[in-house]
Amino acid sequence: MTKAKYIPRLLQQQINKYIKRPEILAILGPRRSGKTTLLSHFRNNLDSCQMVSFENQVILDLFDLEIDSFAKRYLNNSRTLIIDEFQHAKRGGKNLKYLYDSFPGKKIIVSGSSSPDLTIKALRYLTGRCLLFTLLPFSFHEFISAKPFFPTEKELMNYFAEYVTFGGYPEVVLENDSEIKKTLLQNIYSLFFTREVKDFTSLSDDYKLKKLVKALSLSSGSLIEYRQLGSLSGFDFLTLKRYLNFLEKTYIISLTPPFFTNKRTELVKNPKVYFYDLGLRNSLIDNFLPFESRTDKGFLLENFIASYFLSLGQKVKFWRTKNKAEVDFILEKEGLLYALETKAGIMKNIPLSLVSFIEKYHPKKAFIVSCFKGKRRYLNNIPLEFVPYWHPELLH
Repeated sequence: MTKAKYIPRLLQQQINKYIKRPEILAILGPRRSGKTTLLSHFRNNLDSCQMVSFENQVILDLFDLEIDSFAKRYLNNSRTLIIDEFQHAKRGGKNLKYLYDSFPGKKIIVSGSSSPDLTIKALRYLTGRCLLFTLLPFSFHEFISAKPFFPTEKELMNYFAEYVTFGGYPEVVLENDSEIKKTLLQNIYSLFFTREVKDFTSLSDDYKLKKLVKALSLSSGSLIEYRQLGSLSGFDFLTLKRYLNFLEKTYIISLTPPFFTNKRTELVKNPKVYFYDLGLRNSLIDNFLPFESRTDKGFLLENFIASYFLSLGQKVKFWRTKNKAEVDFILEKEGLLYALETKAGIMKNIPLSLVSFIEKYHPKKAFIVSCFKGKRRYLNNIPLEFVPYWHPELLH
């Protein structure tokens, strides 16, 4: 694989708005999502900027044990200091607060792994002094921008099939060999267990957690069944909930709540599970068959749309009745509702569950994501848009 060019990230545009503000900027996200590459880009494009990594034990010890010496060496003569792998610092939050308060006018940017410890132990000292950002694997838009030329409609369909098969981790996207892609995904998952999980779980729970993740990968897009997951993994209910929370905080899965007008009900009803990255999910079940050959096309498409909204930072819900009528996604924006249904196969009629939701809740707009783009229709005066699944940007 030749040396890849820098692929601009959507998060870069957001962070640029805050570069001249005084707050510390903290970039979190899963390992191998491109944080170091993004920080290196800032280092190369900001004036008077130094970048260090706390993977370097000498630099880390200086920060933890001699903060004034650290500041003199790396901050005094620089306008901006970037710290990569910040989660290794033992006195991270306290020392960052000291630097922020003692050196006004300096800009500090840190990155950390997905470990919840970074947020809980370090950033609690930085209330009002720190802004948090999340860098995920490539969104579909970023995935397309990594390609050598702007795709035709047919190529875009092929890129969609590649994306839902191998996902968006940058090193996987930039590799052309399918077998190497598979190996890279296996390595990313192994790295998650050796680096993130080791400080959170015991050795016996490590084995159970692997069984839990495997079970979740087989039920992506489905309702969480706590009793079944507990039986498959060996976790009791409270421990199971704790590990599901851990997997969500480390950007492996996303738990999507049901939509209810009574918001308290949403908190107690079972959520649905999606994976942040479909390549990682496919690696877990060892299924890299092409999209058109898959028996789980419906789940792949549904998870793709969930991941799309996650990449935008938008929270989604689903609607399900006691009679098991279901609409895949419900969005709430500025007090308005939007309904979205996905269909991987040929759709002959409007799903009755979507019709029921429209009749009951009168959303601002409804969407059907499928393999074709149809003309706008109206149901009870509600516009219904038909969006091809390789054009998720039309869901606005």
